[in-house]
Formats: sequence, structure tokens, C-alpha cells
Amino acid sequence: MKKLILGMAAMALMFTSCNDDQSENVDEIAQENVDMSDFYVYTDFTANDEFKAAEGKKNCYSMQHLNHMLNKDEKLYKKMYDIEHNTRSILAKSSNGQKGKPGSGGGGSTPPVSDNLGVISIPVVITVVYSNSQENISDAQINSQLAVLNNDFRATNGDRSNIPSEFAGLAADSEIQFTLAGVRRYSNSTTQWGTNDAVKSQYPPVTPSSTLNIWVCNIGGGILGYAQFPGGPSSTDGVVIGPNYFGSTGYVSAPFNKGRTATHEVGHYLNLRHIWGDGRCQQDDFVADTPSSDAPNYGCPSYPTVNCRSTDMTMNYMDYTNDACMYMFSNGQKERLRTIFMSGGPRQAMAN
Repeated sequence: MKKLILGMAAMALMFTSCNDDQSENVDEIAQENVDMSDFYVYTDFTANDEFKAAEGKKNCYSMQHLNHMLNKDEKLYKKMYDIEHNTRSILAKSSNGQKGKPGSGGGGSTPPVSDNLGVISIPVVITVVYSNSQENISDAQINSQLAVLNNDFRATNGDRSNIPSEFAGLAADSEIQFTLAGVRRYSNSTTQWGTNDAVKSQYPPVTPSSTLNIWVCNIGGGILGYAQFPGGPSSTDGVVIGPNYFGSTGYVSAPFNKGRTATHEVGHYLNLRHIWGDGRCQQDDFVADTPSSDAPNYGCPSYPTVNCRSTDMTMNYMDYTNDACMYMFSNGQKERLRTIFMSGGPRQAMAN
């Protein structure tokens, strides 16, 4: 009898060991099967972009800023490649992920993959740099921006009801929220700070590994804002936004007066690309449930707007439409951005 019990125990141990090995093998296979063939970081920047800015249309400078960063730092491409590989690997391991196929980035399953992180609360430090009294925006304007960020990232924004039925089921609560950790104010005679991170050098970020830093200053050139993607140097990590495009009350300029510039730029900071992929129909934003498009949309497009043989998700925060006409992130975008807080992710410290 004792021999029988010992034999059964040994078999159980072998079975458990085999299951563990099998589980590890599945993870390894998922890791190996991640397809990175569509990965890109460099994007084209043409005179047309400058023309759009001159026309007063939305102009985010994040991708052009990324090009400059890549030219300055030969190691940045590899860092961003590794971050993307980790993102796709995480999503490929999920039971309902897209297995890292090209153009999907793994995101876009329904319902979204559970990462067991719960609601992530990100502390925010606002650095206001002003050359006149208008640019020294009020606390009320700052608070209005935090309210917009929280509403947009938690999908409690009042205009969410405007999402057409085609996309309504894809609108996601990203389970990211923001708390104001501090405001710094500096008077400076500089009237335009540009996009070379001069404002960040002058006023360095506060604990960037665990804090979202936002500099509010006049950028110039018709540029609303720009963000640094995960993987860049900590000394310049964060978002820069013009004072009249920040928040929804006070010194704000229509049609970018509802705080959506920050929503868009923080999306980049959390590793979301422009929804059209900064290219033509074959270039992707690495999210499966956002339709392909061949260019940004401006203003308030009519529905449906069709490009690349599908309806554009013009109301997505990562397009270029007016603030009043964007009101959603998708499930796939939620999955993608949350991977950066997971094990091995570049913003893991923010989830701890």
C-alpha cells in the first residue's frame, strides 16, 4: 500500500512538472511567434505638415520630435523595438489576443484582456513657464485639464454618447487616472520654446520614472504640443503643451479649447501612435480595432468618412480632429497602453 501511495505521488509530481513545463513552453512559443515585421519608428515629415500648422489646423509634433531623438541617439531605436516586442509578447500570451500579427500590436480583443493591474493612478507635475500674464495660467485652468484627462481616460466624458453605433462597442475605459502632485511656476523672457526640449533642460522633470511631467509654455510655430514616447531619456520625459491649448477654461483657443490636446499627447506618452499610422493605408498604428486610414482627419468630419475601404474612427483621441469632435479610445488602445505598466514595461514604476 505504501508503495502504491508513493507511486501515485510520484506520478502526480511528474504530471504537475509536465504542466509547468508545458505552460513555460507556451510562453516561450508566444514570445518566439511575435511578428515585428511591420515595426517602424521613423516617419515622413513634409512641408505639408508646416502648411497645416499655418492654416491653424491641429498640429502635434510628437512624431517629428521622435525623428530628431532617433537621429541624436543611435540606441533609441533598439530601446523602442524592445518595448514594442514586450508589448506584443504580453498580448500574444493572452487567451484572446491577436498573437502579435503585423499591424495589430496584439491589441483589440473583445472584451479587453485583463492584466490584473486595476486602476492605475499617475501623479502629475505641471510646470508653467510664462513670458506674460496670459501664459501664467490659473489653477482653475490646470484643474480643468486634470478633469478632462480623467474623464477621457476613464470614458466618463459627457460627449461619449456621440460615438456612432459602429464604434460604440469599442470605446474603452483605460482604467488610468491622474492626480495633481504639484504645480511649478517660472517667469522667463523666452517667448517661444520650440521643440528641442529647451524648456525641459531649463526646468528638469520631477521624478520622471514615477511621475508624468507636463510643461505648459508657448511652443510657437502653430504647434499645439508634443510628447516623448517611452524609451527616451528620463531627463526629457514628459509632455509639452501650449498654454492656450491646455484645459477647458481660462486662456484657451477654439477649436482646441476642450483639453483634448493633453489627452492626445498623453496617449503618445503612453505609447499610442497616431490612428492613421503616420503613413498610407498599409502603415498601421499597431492596434487591431482602429481602422486603417491614409491621413489624419481635421475639423469635424461627417460620418461616415471612408478611407482605405473602411470607415475612419475620426472621433478617436489619436486623430487630428477638433476637440469637440473626438471622444474615445478603443479597447485595443487600452490593451496596448497598459502593457507599458506590466513587468518589463518602461513605465512599470507607475503601477507600483
